Amino acid sequence: MSEVKLAASVRTEFGKGASRQLRRAALVPTVLYGHGTDPVHISLPAHELGLALRTPNVLLSLDIEGTSELAIPKAVQRDAIKGSLVHVDLILVKRGEKVTVEIPVQAEGELAAGGNLLEHVLNTLSVEAEATHLPEAVTVSVEGLEAGASVLAKDITLPAGSTLVTDADAVVLQVLAAQAEEPAAEAEATEGAEA
Repeated sequence: MSEVKLAASVRTEFGKGASRQLRRAALVPTVLYGHGTDPVHISLPAHELGLALRTPNVLLSLDIEGTSELAIPKAVQRDAIKGSLVHVDLILVKRGEKVTVEIPVQAEGELAAGGNLLEHVLNTLSVEAEATHLPEAVTVSVEGLEAGASVLAKDITLPAGSTLVTDADAVVLQVLAAQAEEPAAEAEATEGAEA
């Protein structure tokens, strides 16, 4: 995982009006929490932060007016219509520190023949990993799985250095049999009886 370096400036004005002014200036109001310190209110460049947040669990190296800090995103608020960043909460981390994060589950491969459907019961897994080596995603092979088969959290091979936090017996993926369609003659008879 790579670090994304961002220049941050400390905010001294708060409230809706101040936040709107920041957003008009292409900045995102952000709060930095963690390690028992008081929250630090900062602003980050919107475009660069938006690009960085495309990577799940991105590690941000922040230059806060001469002080360097490492952080990961905790909560991201976006405008419901425009999709632009409204506010971001970040958590302070240190090199070597273990943190718990959610990583996306991606399926690869073809299911067994027969029109089966793959259901993602869990879209993410909680894992514990070193803050500077957070996995971006985990890939699960579903090659040849039949209807009724399921993949449990404990069956998934995690990236090196990661420990599973999600319940080991939780179903992550399951294969469902395709639903048979009602024959056309029966459907017409049913519709005629209702009329």
